[in-house]
Amino acid sequence: MHPSTRLVVWFLVLVAIQGLDGYLLMAVLLISLFFGGRALRRCGQLIRGARWLLLSMFVILAWGSAGDPVWTGMMAPSHEGLVDASTHVGRLLLVLMAVAVLRERMPMADLLTATHRLLEPLRRCGLDTDRGLVRLLLVLHYLETMPRPRDWRQLLEPQASSGHRETFELTDRRLSSQDYWIIMVAVAGGLPLVCYWQA
Repeated sequence: MHPSTRLVVWFLVLVAIQGLDGYLLMAVLLISLFFGGRALRRCGQLIRGARWLLLSMFVILAWGSAGDPVWTGMMAPSHEGLVDASTHVGRLLLVLMAVAVLRERMPMADLLTATHRLLEPLRRCGLDTDRGLVRLLLVLHYLETMPRPRDWRQLLEPQASSGHRETFELTDRRLSSQDYWIIMVAVAGGLPLVCYWQA
């Protein structure tokens, strides 16, 4: 299967995650625990990095939504707010797990190949997709290799250049007819779900 096909299916999975709620969301969260230890460790790193976003989202939705209070008294969240907050936090956790699985199962070379092939039609509009692709992958590379500073002000200090050049391998190949069929089936299966959720 072409890396671009896997990336398209991955994007459709992200779309499908946005329609999960209730017991189905809880079941998928439990199933995601079986994707392997390496993916779970990488997901844990992503969760630690997004912990304040997750906490802020939960507090804003739980205490900022109108509804019946959970308890009588001040500072009580609403039942509806807690359900809404849990749903959105659960979806974001699944998205982080999907990112972790993608990075574990797809090497950087395949990710580069897939993104290059998917962005190829934008070249006809005059966009320099190669430059944007390299910048995106450099950001991903530095996010994984940059040491964690104890003080955020260290990120603002200029870094000394070591003269080392980064090299990315691009093994481009065209999509096969099987890849096109997989993409069409995935999109055809995902569109009714999106229409159903929007309704």
